[in-house]
Amino acid sequence: MRSSTFLLCALAVGAVVFGLSRFIQSEYFFFAGYVVLQYIVLATAWNILGGYTGYVNFGSAAFFAIGAYTTVAIHKTFPLPIPVLIVIGGVISGLVGLGTGYLTLRLRGAFFAIATLALAVVVQTLITNWDYVGGSRGAYILRPAAASLFGIYQLNYIEYLFLIMLILVVLAVATARAIEVSRLGFGFATIRDDELAAEASGVPTLRLKLIATTLSGAFMGMAGAPYPYYITYLDPASGFNLSYAVNSIAMPLVGGTTTWIGPVVGAILLGTIQQIATVTISSAVNLLIVGLILIAFVIIAPNGLVGLVEGWFRKKDA
Repeated sequence: MRSSTFLLCALAVGAVVFGLSRFIQSEYFFFAGYVVLQYIVLATAWNILGGYTGYVNFGSAAFFAIGAYTTVAIHKTFPLPIPVLIVIGGVISGLVGLGTGYLTLRLRGAFFAIATLALAVVVQTLITNWDYVGGSRGAYILRPAAASLFGIYQLNYIEYLFLIMLILVVLAVATARAIEVSRLGFGFATIRDDELAAEASGVPTLRLKLIATTLSGAFMGMAGAPYPYYITYLDPASGFNLSYAVNSIAMPLVGGTTTWIGPVVGAILLGTIQQIATVTISSAVNLLIVGLILIAFVIIAPNGLVGLVEGWFRKKDA
């Protein structure tokens, strides 16, 4: 399937999902659905670098927070429409991703992962001491009660945020799938499998790693840009929440890291379970649930759900 055809199919699926969601007379559905969609974008973004290229990123929360605090900084000066804020947040986070890639070019494996964790600590320290965006006190953002869609249709604002994130999911998934079937994706795979051999074969590993860090960081920042309007109060504890770093890694691993569908499956599965647990038990058990499920999948299905299903089909064919 061509990438353009896949994009059209993804847009059609997104339109069906939003159309069906309009029949659900529950505002909480959109609050919970937004979180699940947000995790799909984060998991897909992490997978571009961690799954396709093989470089584990522990700094997902930093890129997410950069997008969120970009929105806060701009909102204090001159409020812009959320789609514009998403683009600006993506550009700034992408540039940070590019800088991260450039500064850590010689680092591989665990050393790269530790460097990204250090990045998250540095960014959080800077934000905590930046009074313009609230510093350690945090900042409030008052969202409107409703939003106009194309100047014709009025949507409840949480429904509008849900729609924005759904469109972002389509864009992120279509981009990941296009990368997977392109020469760029094959280049990423050579780095993941054996970077030294790839360099010896003439693969431009330096350029490819910079592309991967930039794209991954950009999509994480885009996922974070609407967050202040969703939560209405942003402080370092919520912007740099550990759950973003943990979930963005666990979801692709549970779903499968070698294909675009893996992070989607993992995010829907874990995200839905967490939202149900939040309502029925407590939000405090979310990371515990993720940890237990991740341990189970490492033992039962180390290649994720997608790898498990593919293994079943191979056995059948044999």
